[in-house]
Amino acid sequence: MTSVLVIDDEVQIRRLLRVSLETQGYAVHEAASAADGLPMVVAKKPDIVLLDLGLPDRDGADALAELRTWSTVPVIILSVRNAEEEIVKLLELGADDYLIKPFNTGELVARMKVAIRHRGPQEKQEPFVSGRLSVDLLSREVRVAGEIVKLTPTEYGILRMLVQHAGRVVTQRQILRELWGPQTEEETNYLRVYVTGLRKKIEENPRMPQLLITEPGVGYRLAVAPP
Repeated sequence: MTSVLVIDDEVQIRRLLRVSLETQGYAVHEAASAADGLPMVVAKKPDIVLLDLGLPDRDGADALAELRTWSTVPVIILSVRNAEEEIVKLLELGADDYLIKPFNTGELVARMKVAIRHRGPQEKQEPFVSGRLSVDLLSREVRVAGEIVKLTPTEYGILRMLVQHAGRVVTQRQILRELWGPQTEEETNYLRVYVTGLRKKIEENPRMPQLLITEPGVGYRLAVAPP
């Protein structure tokens, strides 16, 4: 049974998550503070952590930073805070995803499944497939609707990063830093040009993308859809 640790000081939120997740077969553990929750990561060994930012004893971002020094457990942030800068900061601290309260529990479960599926570093042996798109990272072959698509090295680099984090948000700064170095982290317009070119090659309708999704002010996410 997949286990979930909810670290949130709001009793109502913990109760809602327990009821919603248990009905879908998850084992749910609860903590109301960072002091209680972080030791439970060791004791309970959850498959995923749902972490609130407004904890009574310390900020959730600090708790996340500490957790990432010794654990790779997937973490989804649940918070009422919606500032773009803060979302970017948390993703770069190691959060796997971020949902703004109030949220739809169906969307939460879907994002949990993606985060758990991608836990830990691993080389993909099977081609990644989402809708019309197929990417083989070993052969560097990209196909759309079965036809091979030629990408520039930069376009492929962007797509490779998104495949490796499929279903999760990759920040603009993460992509820029990985492909062009830390001195380019503010060149978001430069990145946008390449994303537009990539969409023209992999999307059925580039103006209404279904695969390469923009998370406004934050970054990009490669959708995980059935083939």
